[in-house]
Amino acid sequence: MKTEDPFDLFEFAATLGPDEGRYVEAAMRAHEVDAIASAEPTPGAHDLIRVWRDTGRVLAIVSNNSRAAVEAYLHLHDLTHLVRVVSARSSSDPARLKPNPLLVEAAVTDLGLPAEVCTLVGDSVTDVEAAHSAGAFAIGYANKPGKAARLAAVDADAITTSMVDLVRFARSL
Repeated sequence: MKTEDPFDLFEFAATLGPDEGRYVEAAMRAHEVDAIASAEPTPGAHDLIRVWRDTGRVLAIVSNNSRAAVEAYLHLHDLTHLVRVVSARSSSDPARLKPNPLLVEAAVTDLGLPAEVCTLVGDSVTDVEAAHSAGAFAIGYANKPGKAARLAAVDADAITTSMVDLVRFARSL
């Protein structure tokens, strides 16, 4: 197997047995948490989180990355108090990850909102698929060449190439 995607490796390991799945998930989690210290924030993302909350809306983070990594990132950047829900990988079962709508559905439930008033902003086809399967809207974030076409192909409700544009939009609502 040749891949550059750690989630492909995780999925393959889980087919070998539960111990292998747990081992690879634990290694991924450790690497994700270590990477937080050097991760470059997406331009505009922190502003979007702040504006979203400042305009009276609730926010959830839904991620195939580990809960530990998401929480470490939020803590490092002093954003924890702005996020009501973190719905992220906490299992060694890759079938529970997006495109499975489970993480989106859990976030919607924890927010106490109907899915049809929720919007997921995501940069992958699986993000759009999970949002739609859960009954939520999906804004595709086309942060790399070719992504806009891939996100359009799965019927993202909107596509942006800039979080800064989403900040302006959130302020206008």
